[in-house]
Amino acid sequence: MTDINDAAGTGATAGGSATGAEGPEELRRQIEETRSQLGDTVEELAAKVDVKAQAKAKSAELKEKAAEAGHAVQEKAVVAQQVVQDKAAQAQQVAQDRLPQPVLDAAGSAVQASRRIPKPVLIAGAVVVVAGLLLRRRSRR
Repeated sequence: MTDINDAAGTGATAGGSATGAEGPEELRRQIEETRSQLGDTVEELAAKVDVKAQAKAKSAELKEKAAEAGHAVQEKAVVAQQVVQDKAAQAQQVAQDRLPQPVLDAAGSAVQASRRIPKPVLIAGAVVVVAGLLLRRRSRR
């Protein structure tokens, strides 16, 4: 350990032994090495105290995790969509096999009619039906 009173930087310790530089070039090298280590230490301390930089790093990390989670959900949604389409095709086939032709024709007509009606009209119709059911329910009380 270097003695605090050794202002010249000769490397003399409290025990009096010289473990320092053997010449001016060695002393310069040690000074430069110490400066470099001190600079690294100051940078590390500054990084620990820089809350804004830490928040940005954490934000970037969370954004990356969110993007990964979004991709995973998207992949699962694609798989689920395929499963639903397969089940719908199976149900359609079963319905065609088991239902009489007049029922199938009526269902097809209803589907075509619903495709021609714009969504806002369908939503408004659903709201009217729900409101009517709620009013009817209240009037019974």
